[in-house]
Amino acid sequence: MWRIGDISIDGRVALGPMSGFTFPSYRDFMKPFGVAVSFTEMTSCMGVIHDSERTASMYLDFKGNRPIGLQLFGGDPDSLAEASVKAMRMNPGIDFIDVNMGCPVPKVLRSRSGSALMEDPARCGEIVKAVKRRAGIPVTVKTRLGRSMESLNFREVLDHVISAGADAVTLHARTVKEGYSGTPHFDMAESLQSEISVPLIISGNIFSLDDAVSAVRTTGAKGVMVARGGIGNPYLVTQIDAWFREGRRLPDPTVSDQIRWCRELSDAVIAEKGEEVGVRKLRSIAPKFVSGCRMCNAYRRILATEPETREDLFRILDMIEERMGHQKAHAACAHGED
Repeated sequence: MWRIGDISIDGRVALGPMSGFTFPSYRDFMKPFGVAVSFTEMTSCMGVIHDSERTASMYLDFKGNRPIGLQLFGGDPDSLAEASVKAMRMNPGIDFIDVNMGCPVPKVLRSRSGSALMEDPARCGEIVKAVKRRAGIPVTVKTRLGRSMESLNFREVLDHVISAGADAVTLHARTVKEGYSGTPHFDMAESLQSEISVPLIISGNIFSLDDAVSAVRTTGAKGVMVARGGIGNPYLVTQIDAWFREGRRLPDPTVSDQIRWCRELSDAVIAEKGEEVGVRKLRSIAPKFVSGCRMCNAYRRILATEPETREDLFRILDMIEERMGHQKAHAACAHGED
């Protein structure tokens, strides 16, 4: 058990913020697998302030899936503070505010948001102070190692945000320049948890239990963030949770398990978004449930291109299960970078 401010976190796994993925039905689907704390999609503070309908959909529907943090991005302390207050007024279920100081996407950098904030550690502290003063709930920060391997300033950034009152920090163990490619440098943050006074959540390329164990052992982190490694492999969260709670190494699921979970998620996504939009979204998610087994590449291509309706999607899933259901699945091996 650890805490984000006054919020008790029972478990190690944090569900990371992912644009286009951590919408309500996906978060609700992942929770029972062992997620201890969740983050929304990265949300524009200006979208909140100006009542963007698309932005509102990212933070209004939390149901019983808590604790959960609203992740905001922006470059101005007052705007981020105003957005925090407005979002909380619209949704009192927001447990904490997470400020993104690590996104490497060029569009975000051009707005002097995301990881661009790392260029001014003092401003990072000002943002935390402003949001915490106005919001009155815990505030966390997600950041990176630095702009490049030649400018690793994450310790300075952490000093400023923690001094300003941050209640927890997430560190993605890559630089801005590296984006989502290459191997995370957990060694750069060795024993970091023992050097700071608030909980550390470690992030980057968590695609297997061994990835999670290595990251936590190296850094001492209280939490480990599962993001893209969990898409199509929700049981990864269960495997990590079981290891840290009980020291048990659970076997990988079968293809039948994966297909069953894909059906559950598909129905939830379609219920939230409607059949047309939901199935279109599922074309990017369903293929990830079929990985690491015979003929998986061919089946993934079919799932990514053919479904137009729920009936189409479930017919394809039924076919895959009939042919391959007994096989073990290793969904992590085809997912790319986190």
